[in-house]
Amino acid sequence: MRKSRDRVGANRRIAFDTAGCASTHGKEAEPLSAMRFRHFLIVLAICALVACGGGGSSTPPLPEPPPVQQPPPDPPADPPTDPPTDPPTDPPTDPPTDPPTDPPTDPPTDPEPPDGSTAWTPNVFLPHATFAAQCENPRSGTDPETGRPWRDIQGSTLDENNWLRSWSHHLYLWYDEIVDRDPGLYPTRDYFDLLRTEELTPSGNPKDRFHFTYTTEEWNRLAQSGVSAGYGVEWALVSRAPPRHIVVAYTSPDTPATRAPANLARGAVLLEVDGMDVATTADVDALNAGLFPDDAGETHTFRIRDAGGTTSREVTLRSEFVTLEPVQHVKTIDTPTGRVGYIFFSDHIATSEPALIEAIDELATARIDDLVLDLRYNGGGYLYIASELAYMIAGPVPTAGRSFEEIQFNDKHPVTNPVTGRPITPLEFLSEAIGDTEYRGQRLPTLNLPRVFVLTGRGTCSASESIMNGLRGVDVEVIQIGGTTCGKPYGFYPADNCGTTYFSIQFRGVNARGFGDYADGFSASNEIGRPGTSVPGCAVGDDFDRPLGDSEEGRLAAALAYRVDGTCPSPPASTVLRSYPAAGAAAAAPTALFPATDSVLIRSPLRENRWLDEWQ
Repeated sequence: MRKSRDRVGANRRIAFDTAGCASTHGKEAEPLSAMRFRHFLIVLAICALVACGGGGSSTPPLPEPPPVQQPPPDPPADPPTDPPTDPPTDPPTDPPTDPPTDPPTDPPTDPEPPDGSTAWTPNVFLPHATFAAQCENPRSGTDPETGRPWRDIQGSTLDENNWLRSWSHHLYLWYDEIVDRDPGLYPTRDYFDLLRTEELTPSGNPKDRFHFTYTTEEWNRLAQSGVSAGYGVEWALVSRAPPRHIVVAYTSPDTPATRAPANLARGAVLLEVDGMDVATTADVDALNAGLFPDDAGETHTFRIRDAGGTTSREVTLRSEFVTLEPVQHVKTIDTPTGRVGYIFFSDHIATSEPALIEAIDELATARIDDLVLDLRYNGGGYLYIASELAYMIAGPVPTAGRSFEEIQFNDKHPVTNPVTGRPITPLEFLSEAIGDTEYRGQRLPTLNLPRVFVLTGRGTCSASESIMNGLRGVDVEVIQIGGTTCGKPYGFYPADNCGTTYFSIQFRGVNARGFGDYADGFSASNEIGRPGTSVPGCAVGDDFDRPLGDSEEGRLAAALAYRVDGTCPSPPASTVLRSYPAAGAAAAAPTALFPATDSVLIRSPLRENRWLDEWQ
């Protein structure tokens, strides 16, 4: 049998402006022939960074997607005819009802203008197929996905905008909250940015934080590849604004970062890149070039201070294509109150399936009493792997006949998937391995645990949140230790038109109890302010001073303590004084404020998505 491999590197950029703001941008990746973009349903996972400077706007503290230009002010002559309606105030409490015996095979069509014209009539929409592939600048040549010529014909910006308007009205989850504006008044990119809700979540964040575009060429390359160049180190951005602060979050074994003489390890502070001061440099292009090489074989020099050290050292790294180790530090911890298993799980990629099976089998053999699942940096990936892992934790009894996750579209499409035309069916808790590995078709091992401790942070996203939500849906107790998760219950089918691929929220995922409203993430019950859905547990900052899997590391130590008596350490404040002196300087009194609770990992969008395979 074939054993799949995922090679994923640091194919992402972190862009700092003069004030130190950071964002990630999609960029081209090497093709991976085994992965076909149209065979997957990409579920959103790309988040916005905190805005820099005035205005008082609030965006979530996570890497943002490729930028979409901000729209110009609404033309005064075109006020909205109908204000957006309020979203439902209460999430559903009952599981979805059974579909009718004869579900509709075709999605409903929108009413057409009485005269059949394409002129803008407020709140009247032609089918989006009417305008598809009518382009201001039609593509020539062959579509690499189909091997056939592009369907593009000569059209106009208005045609492209009309396609966006009708497509959004048909599929957007909150279509009735879009203000219907004249498509003839805006450039296409600006118009797309207006085709989303303006409502806010209870915490004050934008309800829709996941609205973006790629060029189709760029997205296809990215979606078809898990491969790019890097060093095998994951950088954690603790502070965006000067003085910036970047540390090593974790590394992959047998990579340039971990081989001698570099020997990089968690907690090492990055001081200089190619002679530039990380904290203050304005040359962000050069900083990016060093942190995130474009190709294998590039050499860059870094000055770092190891965790707990007082002096700095210089290391030179040569980039190469890196194979991720998504499951690490599997171990058992003997305590006076029982044996505890620990797994660090970083990516829902194909190679994680056999690694997780082997890890669970090892812990089952050890007869553990509790499990600590470390998802603090897991941005998501294949949803089938999340389902398999949830089943292996809970076992067959609570999951029998229950759904792991079901997707729900807008109220026009309660029964039939409007994109595929197939009936909407839930994803079950998978009891057999389905990946293309040596375990395919084999029964999964189980721990049969009534509860699980999950270590979380702002990097816990999408499929990782589905593990938490799916288990909660079948009454397995989830105890959260760490920071608020990123909040990504929503998804989309990427859609190409005229050379741009659009990402617009089209559905949400709900568990067996019909719950999926965690747009502000999940928060431990004692977190100050509790911005997300409250889950029993403790808010604990990320401890970069100790290795992952160390029983004294802050989050793992808190989980071990909570399982004894249900108590938590004092929750961290939003900021804490810490000292990060300049390169070459000795440790000094605290000089800057840095977040006490979390950091942001800079990753490719491929590693911050929830994917459904084509059969789901």
